Amino acid sequence: MCRTSKMLFNFDPPVTPEEIRAAVPSVRPKVQPLNKPSRPNEVAFLAQIDAVAVISTQLLYSLETNAPPRNREKEAAKAKARAAENFPA
Repeated sequence: MCRTSKMLFNFDPPVTPEEIRAAVPSVRPKVQPLNKPSRPNEVAFLAQIDAVAVISTQLLYSLETNAPPRNREKEAAKAKARAAENFPA
């Protein structure tokens, strides 16, 4: 998984559509690597982000697991600790 990718599955409370859409920019460059589209491509670029968000939402809401839901605060603390270990100040 890419360092900038964020896990979205199996949280309590469940992921929101806003969180899914916010995560799309970390996935989208694998498909289309431009950071900022030219003006003629802007509509297609934004449509791609919307399409990836819709498909991701459908996938996340259709997945099932027997594992207990993860705690957002604990996961954030673990990620912060990993970042501090990997990128000391």
